[in-house]
Amino acid sequence: MSKIRPEWYIIVNPHAGSGKTMRYWVPAEKILKELGVPYYTVYTTHKHHATELAALAARMGYRRIMAVGGDGSIHEVFDGVLGWCEVSGTDPSEFYLAVAPIGSGNDWIKSFGIKRDVSKVIEYIAQGSFVQEDVVRVTLAGGKVSYMANIGGLGFDSHVCERVNAQKERGMRNSRIYMNSLMYNFAHAKSFNATFYCDDEQVYTGPILDIAFGNGSYCGGGMQQCSLADPTDGILDAIILPKMPISRILTEVPKLLRGTIYKSDRILYVRGKNFKVVPLDPDSADIMELDGEIVGNLPVELQVLPKKINVLCNPKP
Repeated sequence: MSKIRPEWYIIVNPHAGSGKTMRYWVPAEKILKELGVPYYTVYTTHKHHATELAALAARMGYRRIMAVGGDGSIHEVFDGVLGWCEVSGTDPSEFYLAVAPIGSGNDWIKSFGIKRDVSKVIEYIAQGSFVQEDVVRVTLAGGKVSYMANIGGLGFDSHVCERVNAQKERGMRNSRIYMNSLMYNFAHAKSFNATFYCDDEQVYTGPILDIAFGNGSYCGGGMQQCSLADPTDGILDAIILPKMPISRILTEVPKLLRGTIYKSDRILYVRGKNFKVVPLDPDSADIMELDGEIVGNLPVELQVLPKKINVLCNPKP
């Protein structure tokens, strides 16, 4: 077994934040040095590289790992660390994870009282301010396993992410691409047919426009789809949006912004420890997104593993 290393292993996504990473990160490294925090920095060069680097870091004995980027970066780090833990039999509670929020999407940190301020993140690291977060293990079609740090979705949610990611891969990095994808998918929304199980009990079957899963409550730049979700309570949240006219859906949008979607009489709000979504026909094997990344297809099972990994938090939220 590798010797446990004291340094922070820092994985930098140079393309995060519309390519402005280094403008924010170079001053942050100076703060790390001033505070006497030991670290080692690596840079990603391709998609899923952070997953590979995080697994390598874990194998080399690093137990403190930080992603410099957005929600997609922390998802890749989760996949790398937790995938390695599952294969090696290592307890995830040995690990301490953080993110320097430079990406275009920074919703995960909101659940832990952290604002988009890299210098504050460095201060919290120096103070050793951490909390144990639940881990969501996700099994997809074909037995593929991934992990969810914050949010996931099917239907409308996943197709918005798919379009956003496609635009990013074509070099589009401005703040309008999420809104563009949102409006496009409102105009082209399609339902899929599936059965939803919570803790092995059927709660819905039929045509669905959207399912959102929440370990945390924030998504889409501050909306709260799963507004009761708490990443430290051992419970997984979800909303199910049955097929309905777009005009009715639009009346529910204010609830997303106010965090009161659980009060809707048109949307099912579900809480449990294990969710399954099974397609009713081959055409309904929809794509799944986790933390903004497309990871596979239905059928899918999500299992919450309580208080499994240490993550950075604001000591005075």
